[in-house]
Amino acid sequence: MNRELKLFSGSANPALARAICSYLDLPLGAATVSSFSDGEIRIRVEENVRGADVFVTQSCCSPVNDSIMEMLIMIDALKRSSANRITAVIPYFGYARQDRKDQPRVPISAKLVADIITTAGADRVLTMDLHASQIQGFFNIPVDNLYALPVLMDYITKRKVSDLVVVSPDAGGVERARAFAKRLQANLAIIDKRREGPNQAQVMNIIGDVQGKSALLLDDMIDTAGTIVQGAQACLDKGAREVWAGCSHGVLSGPALERLQQSGLTEVLVTDSIPLRGKEQKCPKLKVLSVAPLFGEAIRRIHEDESVSSLFV
Repeated sequence: MNRELKLFSGSANPALARAICSYLDLPLGAATVSSFSDGEIRIRVEENVRGADVFVTQSCCSPVNDSIMEMLIMIDALKRSSANRITAVIPYFGYARQDRKDQPRVPISAKLVADIITTAGADRVLTMDLHASQIQGFFNIPVDNLYALPVLMDYITKRKVSDLVVVSPDAGGVERARAFAKRLQANLAIIDKRREGPNQAQVMNIIGDVQGKSALLLDDMIDTAGTIVQGAQACLDKGAREVWAGCSHGVLSGPALERLQQSGLTEVLVTDSIPLRGKEQKCPKLKVLSVAPLFGEAIRRIHEDESVSSLFV
């Protein structure tokens, strides 16, 4: 039996949900998302979902806790409305940086969020560029983790940048940068940050050659932009011709915009996994690439029981 495909959205990133619907040639599911005067979230699904294959899109972006709670309540509403299968589509998975006990007496919040999503009634999860790949194993339901790599690569290829070198801003991102460099047949460089002694400034050593080249700093997210701006300056100090930055998730909190604007970066590529708001939309260095076709195709494949991983072969 071919189940009907329906897509609903929370209030975190409705523009992306509409773009995904446009790709799939589907109307966005009717649901009212509001809140009581004390801040409690209230959701009502306005159409029949009995027996349907339902996808709920919600990024865990600011305000993070409200976004997560909204998604959980919507999943519960759909579950109680007899939806056949519910997939939580989470373009940006919040709390992903709290994925292990790196100090005594701290939580593993990413595991807790995974448990809550499962308990709410999600049957599977579709996300993109998890900060730590082991988070897939925190769920006891299927998790499809997409990669923004093809979207970023398509843009870079069209720009026909000569002498490109892909730079990982820290040791943790080497695997991501290496995969990108391999696809583009570009060279790879790694920034090694270390303190020479107590209370001394951080020294940035670059492993690899950036002299006279276009450097592309690649990370999974830009939050306060400290790492990426320092990395860009290190590349310029080592003689890079120009420095770009690319990331999957533009969290851009705190002083991020100011730092990017004042930095030596030529352009900063982000995806629409998190919507740009207010001042961010006016920042001339930011270039937004849409992941709607990527998510749209993944949703179509999940609905039709086709392979999702073959998107990245």
